[in-house]
Amino acid sequence: MASIPLMVGLRYTRAKRRNHFISFISMTSMIGMMLGVAVLILVLSVMNGFDHELRQRILGMVPHTAIKRADGFAQWHEVADQIRQRSDVQGVAPFISTQGMLMHSGYTRGALVNGIDPELENQVSIVGHHLKNGLELTDLKPGQYGIILGDILARFLRVEVGDKVTLLLPEASITPGGIFPRLKRFTVIGTFSVGAELDSNLAYANLKDMQVLTRSGDGIEGLRLKLNDLFKAPQITWSILQDLGPGYSGLDWTRTHGNLFQAIQMEKRMIGLLLLIIVAVAAFNIVSTLIMVVTDKQSDIAILRTLGATPGTIMRIFIVQGLTIGVIGIVLGVSLGVVLALTVSDIVAWIEQVFHIQFLDANVYFISYLPSQLEWSDVGFITAAALLLSALSTLYPAWRASRVQPAEALRHE
Repeated sequence: MASIPLMVGLRYTRAKRRNHFISFISMTSMIGMMLGVAVLILVLSVMNGFDHELRQRILGMVPHTAIKRADGFAQWHEVADQIRQRSDVQGVAPFISTQGMLMHSGYTRGALVNGIDPELENQVSIVGHHLKNGLELTDLKPGQYGIILGDILARFLRVEVGDKVTLLLPEASITPGGIFPRLKRFTVIGTFSVGAELDSNLAYANLKDMQVLTRSGDGIEGLRLKLNDLFKAPQITWSILQDLGPGYSGLDWTRTHGNLFQAIQMEKRMIGLLLLIIVAVAAFNIVSTLIMVVTDKQSDIAILRTLGATPGTIMRIFIVQGLTIGVIGIVLGVSLGVVLALTVSDIVAWIEQVFHIQFLDANVYFISYLPSQLEWSDVGFITAAALLLSALSTLYPAWRASRVQPAEALRHE
């Protein structure tokens, strides 16, 4: 008896109906569900791709966590060795950061100049992988006052390799001739480009040169850490500070750049909810389809009732029919969405090559291609939401079918 709703519901789904308009609406509902699910998977995958690229580029340049000490950080080697012993830390490197004004031939631009140890910086930053023209971080020799500029920053200052730029610090030097701002001329030895906003306001110099310029002796501003799991940065930072004892402070990326990534996640959720409306519209079409089927099959319903079918059996028949339409659309949509999410980068690149157009300009956006990263958790959520909407859309028409009175339906036959 339990197989009757399944058998009859599937038969109604594939049977040739007298009213071809019902078949058309049913097919439209199935196609709408398929397109809605596919588009939702594709759009969320593209947003995941942009999120991943942004995280890799920006969080590859800024510290996952920075450890500082209020009264100076002269004996930093011992602290760095202690932190390196932790299994949740990938790398440790010293730094000095100072805000200043870079000047060249009448052009000025504010920038953050990082003094780094060229031998250790690659452990905590991706900048070494984005240097141009064969440059390496080890080319920042102490005492030569070389500087590496972001690509956009160099273009704004109109400088090339070998040019001199003047760094003006927001500090004053007292000399016999009076009080003068502290400044130093650096030689541009190269540029880097990570394809993010950091290219326009970031520069690198040797740590020892910056120690001389900032008059900090052998001290540093802090230690920059790269973590195995950047999403646990607050907890790891707190644990490190507990181990180091009083006098130390920590600043992780969630406090410096967390708002940016929270905004991306919020945008992803809102777009996901808006695109879910497409799936809801397709589910609403299932309601229309089933209501017309109920009207068309009133005599069949009456006969089943006279043969002993209960109202619950009638309900299950039409729930099966509606779910069949929804499930077929969802399966096709998931298949299409997954294929598109995995190949959209290649498809867009092929279109750009064939039609000689460019969708993303690297001078405007931080990347020149369309990234896509498929996350199966998103696919699971979309599938579950579509199944739920499909199931809910069958309840009212199935309830209407169960309320059909056999005598009233057969009287007009």
